[in-house]
Amino acid sequence: MLRALCELLEITRHLLLCVLENLCSSVEFSINMPSFLLLGAICIFLFSRVPPCLPLQKVHVSKETIGKISAASKMMWCSAAMDILFLLDGSHSVGKGSFERSKHFAITVCDALDISPEKVRVGAFQFGSMPHLEFPLDSFSTRQEVKAQIKRMVFNGGRTETGLALRHLLRRGFPGGRNGSVPQSLVIVTDGKSQGQVALLAKQLKEKGIIVFAVGIRFPRWAELRTLASEPQEQHVLLAEQVEDATNGLLSTLTSSALCSPAAPDCRAQAHPCAHRTLETIRELAGTAPCWRGAPRADAVLATRCPFYSWKRVLLSHPATCYRTTCPGACDSHPCQNGGTCIPEGLDRYHCLCPLAFGGEANCAPKLSLECRIDVLFLLDRSSSTALEGFLRAKAFVKRFVQAVLSEDSRARVGVAGYSRELVVAVPVGEYQDMPDLVRSLDGIAFSGGPTFTGSALRQVAERGFGSAARPGQARPQRVVVLLTESPSQDEVAGPASRVRAHDLLLLALGSEAVRAELEEITGSPRHVMVYAEPQDLFSKVPELQEKLCVRPRSGCQAQSVDLIFLLDASASVGPENFAQMQSFVRSCALQFDVNPDVTQVGLVVYGGWAQTAFGLDAHLTRAAVLRAMSQAPYLGGVGSAGMALLHIYDKVMTVQRGARPGVLKVVVMVTGGRGAEDAAAPAQKLRSSGISVLVVGVGPVLRDALRRLAGPQHALIHVAAYSDLQYHQDALIEWICREAKRPVNLCMPSPCMHEGICVLRRGSYLCKCRDGWEGPHCENRVLRGDAPKARGSRQDPAGGLHTPGSQHLQWPGHPGS
Repeated sequence: MLRALCELLEITRHLLLCVLENLCSSVEFSINMPSFLLLGAICIFLFSRVPPCLPLQKVHVSKETIGKISAASKMMWCSAAMDILFLLDGSHSVGKGSFERSKHFAITVCDALDISPEKVRVGAFQFGSMPHLEFPLDSFSTRQEVKAQIKRMVFNGGRTETGLALRHLLRRGFPGGRNGSVPQSLVIVTDGKSQGQVALLAKQLKEKGIIVFAVGIRFPRWAELRTLASEPQEQHVLLAEQVEDATNGLLSTLTSSALCSPAAPDCRAQAHPCAHRTLETIRELAGTAPCWRGAPRADAVLATRCPFYSWKRVLLSHPATCYRTTCPGACDSHPCQNGGTCIPEGLDRYHCLCPLAFGGEANCAPKLSLECRIDVLFLLDRSSSTALEGFLRAKAFVKRFVQAVLSEDSRARVGVAGYSRELVVAVPVGEYQDMPDLVRSLDGIAFSGGPTFTGSALRQVAERGFGSAARPGQARPQRVVVLLTESPSQDEVAGPASRVRAHDLLLLALGSEAVRAELEEITGSPRHVMVYAEPQDLFSKVPELQEKLCVRPRSGCQAQSVDLIFLLDASASVGPENFAQMQSFVRSCALQFDVNPDVTQVGLVVYGGWAQTAFGLDAHLTRAAVLRAMSQAPYLGGVGSAGMALLHIYDKVMTVQRGARPGVLKVVVMVTGGRGAEDAAAPAQKLRSSGISVLVVGVGPVLRDALRRLAGPQHALIHVAAYSDLQYHQDALIEWICREAKRPVNLCMPSPCMHEGICVLRRGSYLCKCRDGWEGPHCENRVLRGDAPKARGSRQDPAGGLHTPGSQHLQWPGHPGS
């Protein structure tokens, strides 16, 4: 009965809301109207209990572009002669707090204006129940005076009579203006809840040539803002809550009219997809509950079932286009290599925040030579199906490759063979050390015609393609066969290709789109195939082939720094035999990385009935030690909880005190059968939000929905049909990790500061601001009471940095100034 009574009260309250909504919006507070004051208080109480709508204007671009939008808004400049009048909504529906944000927006716009009697003049109105002139356009002649006067504006309250304010401007014009002899702009900042009609008045203003910007504040009604704004509406409707974005949009529109200009000639106003979004609350029937109502008889009650309701938030999104100015930055060309983070310093300067292994090099360049010791045999199709034109094109590609890539002192050796019915080794590997001689020798390779027996050619390559090309006194280099063909084979290729790979030869292939499937079958991996849509596009593949040739087995991510945690499902649903196959798989993956404290650190966590750290990031300093420890990881059994295991990693593994390194990419690779993953989506998102990449390897014939939710982005999920197939997905896993390793890394994500210390970025380093009672570079040391007096005051470090009590300033090795 109590529940039914509560539901009845809730329904009654919402009925009152419907009745009072219009009344509340029309109330003009006055000390002479106490009843209205009471009604206003009722309105405030009722509406405070209802979840508010949260409209947003969101530009769908990358964080880097958002940063550029903010930076460009501070660099744009308006120096042409024009009159700008701010019309600020000071009604009660806006409120004092939002009115202050309106003033802040107006002040931010003024920062970009060349305010003077001859150039830009600025005036301001405030409107509520009546329009009120704050100051005319000719009152102040400097930017400082205008900004100071805007700051002094006092919130008046009242109804939202936008129409009265527009009618006043139509009748009397811009006060203190130049009578239309210069361009006029009206910037209306309002929540769009006018209590009168505004469409006709706004149209008349725009017909007089006035540029009207409609800038939303608080919870704007977008439809009314679009009615107020000039055409095109997407360039004149903004949101003041996002002040730098709105400022950029307003100035970008004025720039298109030649009234303003960006700070640099390369800055451009571009269209970006965006949306006007509103989070609305709707009522839904949640069910029924027993309740009692009066019966016809006075001494009886009627038992029945009454409905009860729940409130659901629905996000409504209205697609739009936003025009914003961005300027090219020094980091646009991604100059920092090997996972280094580019930090801009103005428009044309930057510095690189490098991982440990590359801290001493410019732009985090690798310390190792880019040249690789390799033997390459180009295998050219010269059959009738390819035709003479295709064969000559393949020969030209080989010429261009050796001329562009190989130098006189190169450690790579090249040979060339052709095939149709039989294989002919025209230029044995290593025969020519002089590059010009090698190029001239290619001219002697003739077209033969005949059938396309690619399978037979591969079989012969395995037997005699490289001859006795071993280098005296040296270990045999990596041997690579590069197949160039545009025609499908007339014989079987799978068996011969497997034989080639069994001879420890790497197979790469270039061909047309028509033979992609066959080339993937030959090479054994889509990553080893390069295809082109048009014949002339073949020559654009030279850089891609060079990169693939120098990727050696067990090269990891080109020595990029990574903190890598493997998380293995050791629950009863997996079983000990499958767990052993997991162990073998992660051992093979670990072989791909250069394990040492400066490059890659590896840790292992297992979970079943509980989560256990098999070994932490800083436990083993060599690859051999990591491999031994992986073999000794325990099988736990029990009912697994992936969410518990991920939280264990967040709290007890990926922390500075457990060996995690600030400024280094952090990756968690989770291998699981999928059971027990129902609670893992939120912990996985917590890791990702802290800057930790999470890859899910799901094993099983059916991919569970829980794993899809856990993986989050589609590219962060690898589906494996059976545990015995894990070995075939190693390349995909390594490729994903290496791709993640190229992302910029934030020194404060995850935070290196312990005991609730706050991490603050500072010019390529970070500062841990410690709570009272803690000190140390990472707030790791407790301050004893007897030591407290020593922490008082501030001190200057030798580098000139100011230190305050409870904070530590760190320069990470490899940063500028370290």
